[in-house]
Amino acid sequence: MTTVANTLAAGTGSGVVISSCQVCENPELKHVLFLGYMPPVNQMRLIGEVPEEQPSYPTSLLYCSRCELVQLGLSVDPEIIFPPGYPYTSGTTRILRENFADLHRESCELLALRPEDLVIDIGSNDGTLLKNFQDHGHKVLGIEPTDVGRLALERGIPTLQNYFRPDVARKVRSEHGPARVITAANCFAHIEDVHSITDGIIELLAPKGVFISESHYLIGLLDRLQYDTVYHEHLRYYSLRSLRYLLEMHGLEVFHARHIPTHGGSIRVYAARKGDYPVRETVQKIIDSEPHGADMVDRLSRFRNEVMISKLRLMAMLHEIKSKGERVCGISAPSRASTLVTYLGLDDAIVDYVVEIQGSLKIGKYLPGTLIPVIEEGRIFEDQPEYAIIFSWHIADELAPKLRERGYKGKFIVPLTEPRII
Repeated sequence: MTTVANTLAAGTGSGVVISSCQVCENPELKHVLFLGYMPPVNQMRLIGEVPEEQPSYPTSLLYCSRCELVQLGLSVDPEIIFPPGYPYTSGTTRILRENFADLHRESCELLALRPEDLVIDIGSNDGTLLKNFQDHGHKVLGIEPTDVGRLALERGIPTLQNYFRPDVARKVRSEHGPARVITAANCFAHIEDVHSITDGIIELLAPKGVFISESHYLIGLLDRLQYDTVYHEHLRYYSLRSLRYLLEMHGLEVFHARHIPTHGGSIRVYAARKGDYPVRETVQKIIDSEPHGADMVDRLSRFRNEVMISKLRLMAMLHEIKSKGERVCGISAPSRASTLVTYLGLDDAIVDYVVEIQGSLKIGKYLPGTLIPVIEEGRIFEDQPEYAIIFSWHIADELAPKLRERGYKGKFIVPLTEPRII
């Protein structure tokens, strides 16, 4: 890996180059991987719209040897990354629903939560996480910047539609009181200026309050070759070591951590003010298992080469299929699909369409930066295309049998870790 002094920046004026580490401000960042110029994964044009100019931004991974944070090389304006019409809803994914039910159960056992305890979820989306606490009598409040928050309000889950900032934290505390639990599920790695965000969390925490974060786990990303999860919504890729470094800068102590299956491999981390809770052996066990120092540098270098090989294998597979005149569709349109499609240069001549479950907010739109339409999944049973790429490949074992049961007769392509046909 080579040291990066400056990172390529798109000429739109809406991206800020990461010239020093987002956590420790180390200016000596090392280049890991460049995936090309990517469109914002949550900006999807309506089917039938005439193609027009659409922004794209350099997508590179950088590594800080001081705090060992792996991070994106460009920070894009949050209003571009999280537009009002944000199309993602967590409640449509079974594994997320089960995970949030597990988070409720585990936190109640660990923290002996009482009904009067306030639980606040940052980036609360459609309220799926908070619904578990609300159903068990806890006071809840969601903070969600996009229009998806309206879905939570319709479900009776109190939700403040705003970006989380220190001034918002002060306002929430004055109106609702301090929180016994603050959760940030798959968003603590996304928000700019992580230090002010962490300060806002601490300001909101009650005495003995606990911050619970869930983030895509760097080591799992490397081991399972999940380069498709690298896009501009994800500013930081935490190991437990780098996340602990950040939290300790603010006087927070990690006292419990565990692996969870969401998003192809994540980590749930419990932190509180130093000394509030005994530190469990789970923390050191995970940290001891992580590569660091020279071992991490070597692991990241191998990752770069493995990504290149995986891309070439998948392209060769698709070349053979299309040379025979056979059809290919896509199964599901997660944000990660946009990275895979853009990095491989897929278009509607290669992938005819992508299907999503009924009710998805992505139906009726194109995949970002393409003219590949997203349509209701019933189409696949009518057309019976010869092949279907499972873009949500991390839940392929769940999706493939269900589609078989419903009558799909073609073959599935699992694009990562090693592309294969099932």
